[in-house]
Amino acid sequence: MNNVILQISNIIFMLSIGYYLLQNLQWYNYNILRVIFKHNKFYWHLIYFILPVILFCLLGDYFIYYNIIHIALLIIWYKKLDKKLVWTSRICRFFITYFIFIVISFVAIIILNITKYILFISLIISLLISYISEMIIIKQYKKMAIEKLHSMENLTIIAITASYGKTSIKNFIYSLLSKQFKTYATPRSVNTINGIISDINNNLPNDCQIYIVEAGARVKGDIEKISNLINHHYAVIGEIGEMHLQYFKSLENIKNTKYELFKSTRLKEVFLFKDNEIPSDISVPIIPFPQNISNIHSDLSGSKFDIKLDDKTYSFETKILGEFNISNLCVAIMIAYKFGVSPNKITQLVKELKQIEHRLEKIEINGKIILDDSFNGNLNGMKEAIRLASLHKGGKKIIVTPGIVENNIKNNEKLAILIDKVLDIAIITGELNSKILAQNISNAQKIIIKDKMDLNNILSKFCSDGDLILFANDAPSYI
Repeated sequence: MNNVILQISNIIFMLSIGYYLLQNLQWYNYNILRVIFKHNKFYWHLIYFILPVILFCLLGDYFIYYNIIHIALLIIWYKKLDKKLVWTSRICRFFITYFIFIVISFVAIIILNITKYILFISLIISLLISYISEMIIIKQYKKMAIEKLHSMENLTIIAITASYGKTSIKNFIYSLLSKQFKTYATPRSVNTINGIISDINNNLPNDCQIYIVEAGARVKGDIEKISNLINHHYAVIGEIGEMHLQYFKSLENIKNTKYELFKSTRLKEVFLFKDNEIPSDISVPIIPFPQNISNIHSDLSGSKFDIKLDDKTYSFETKILGEFNISNLCVAIMIAYKFGVSPNKITQLVKELKQIEHRLEKIEINGKIILDDSFNGNLNGMKEAIRLASLHKGGKKIIVTPGIVENNIKNNEKLAILIDKVLDIAIITGELNSKILAQNISNAQKIIIKDKMDLNNILSKFCSDGDLILFANDAPSYI
């Protein structure tokens, strides 16, 4: 009886470390090397995986007592996560396989008196089966996606990439084209090869005329895979900067990866951000943007600007905030005009554009102004958000930010200096950049919170009617 209880405890332990491992793999796109070497909270691995495994091996039957502590700690950790495990079909397949192997191991331990370390073999085998089965499944899904695209003879595909603003550009182009054409765009921030394959198979309408695809990357070759899959007709390459520098190591590597969007055999034209380097070995026409734009004005009420299309200048106004968004809007306007949407219609559609959630979105609630820029994680975007915050009169200006994630110390120092010049209160979330930000903020009141669950209480204490609160970037708790 005691042996059975011990083995049940062991099974619960193995399931718990399997859960911890899969949670981290899902965060890091199932890349085990990124989980091991790129995790921003490596001490989590020590507390919830490495130390428990060591004690499992050393304590023998006494481990059952530590396991109670381990499970309690893991439950507390889980409850504090703001990005919990999503039970996708891949995750379900893994745990079904894993549980079957654990039960087989359990029976072998009880009946054949085999060492309990066989349980670790169950975890390794289940991971290998998961990776192999996903490779087979995605290969078949990719074939289906390519066949579907080939069958849609009248489909025009626009691919978009950038270090900053690609989702906004995608949404703007969709808004300007969808009133005249049957248009579909990849949802939310779906921009990986696997996500796009799934989107094509499950969501792309068969009668679609224009498919707008957002292309993201973590390593060299990611965008080339997307280009080979969709074989797009038009490409938009927005501003290139130091996002994900820790993965790419240099700005040159980032640029070369973004320029993999040129690798489409059906490419007709490329819209290229004007400050990006123009490649010399490209034969397709390259159209720089923004161009022919003037009288730019952007404040907390919205944005106004003029654009010259052919020989005539048109005035635009929109609720969209931020000068950088005017650049993003410009390329959307250029593409809509190229596709035959009339300038007057474009002008009206731009005026009707709704703010994009979490991307410099202005919200007025309970006598306060909230600038929700939580999906923006680059210095240039934060500069513009802080500039807009500086225009607020009448109340305190408060920023809530973890700083710039996946970036260098220098840019976080620049951000801190900007905060210090404009904001009255700086609420720094998380531990990643708290030290460097706090060291460079001297005038603004500093509040550092390690647990974002405390944020509501802090805001209730320090905010009052008439205040402006800027949410600048929002790193998940595992960062």
